[in-house]
Amino acid sequence: MNETEKLLQGVIDIHIHTNPDIRVRRLSDLQLAAEARRVGARAIVIKSHLVTTMDRATIAREAVPGIDVFGGIVLNPHVGGLNAIAVETAIKLGAKIVWLPTSFSANERKRQGKSDGVDTVADGKVVPALVPILRMIAEADIALGTGHGTPAETLVVVEEARRLGVGRIVVNHPEWATIDMSIDDQKRLAAFDVFFERCYARNVGGAYDKNFRRNLEAMEAIGFDSTIVATDGGQVENPIWSEALAEYVGFLLQAGVPQAAVDRMTKVNPATVLGL
Repeated sequence: MNETEKLLQGVIDIHIHTNPDIRVRRLSDLQLAAEARRVGARAIVIKSHLVTTMDRATIAREAVPGIDVFGGIVLNPHVGGLNAIAVETAIKLGAKIVWLPTSFSANERKRQGKSDGVDTVADGKVVPALVPILRMIAEADIALGTGHGTPAETLVVVEEARRLGVGRIVVNHPEWATIDMSIDDQKRLAAFDVFFERCYARNVGGAYDKNFRRNLEAMEAIGFDSTIVATDGGQVENPIWSEALAEYVGFLLQAGVPQAAVDRMTKVNPATVLGL
């Protein structure tokens, strides 16, 4: 067993991008599943900004036995935005996570000078179209991913999601450049018993900057118990998924994070999100 395999035994990564995609990724669904099985991972979640992935995950799980592969739906315009029918269908097909708008969130598009983003919050409240979606997520007892909203929007969404009974909430990469969530913002969200997904790297001006030290500071400030270590991997600019995650885990251990805390962030917490 090599060092990567030792570090990744039993891990779960809830955020990986794969081919097919408009943007070329390092690995296909089946290649990623085979790599995850090879290094001894327990489960992976494939994600697309454009199409559903729970159906693709089912095929990958059948084609590559020995690794659990899951998916979900991102509520960008490509699936109709805040489309309750699409969410209902995704849940019936086994979606584990419903992500709010990401690359086409109102926040992201406004930063690009565009006005065609999907709003989740207006006048300090969640938009009406989001309410039945949150109710469906709560009833199905699956996870809500907060997507690429602003910190203020995320707080409004999380508060309403909890009020409507959503039990599993993942605040997606708060360190992402266009989200840029402060520690104080995260402390306010932590009161709602959410998980913070802290990823391998972030895109800054077209180049990727590793998040390791930034994420470690946030973990220490907010707590390991609320953290999920993920990669958001798959970019051709970054290492192959297994190498990236092993590098991240290795950094945390070398920085003095206890093995029990690393296990919680890479195994226990993501398993809770997926209902495993």
